[in-house]
Amino acid sequence: ALHQYATVHWARHMATFTTFGVATHGVWTQRSKSANRLVALIRYPSGVDPEEVTRRVMTSQEFAADMDGFSTDDIVDVQPLPLEPTSFSPIN
Repeated sequence: ALHQYATVHWARHMATFTTFGVATHGVWTQRSKSANRLVALIRYPSGVDPEEVTRRVMTSQEFAADMDGFSTDDIVDVQPLPLEPTSFSPIN
């Protein structure tokens, strides 16, 4: 499920996110005995409420099309982690 989601469905999300002003800076997968997960570093537009944008994205027709052929039952958990860049971060 992780391989399918990462290579097919999350790859589709990148274009959808761009439509809503969300930039993708990287996408990684972790496969181990204790976890199989996808981690994405994304940036929301300045001055927006990330939760509101996320709701708009996830209820959009574009997102539904992205997910076509994938069972959301295979997604065990979603953990947003808001981050603030340091002054020396190459990504601000």
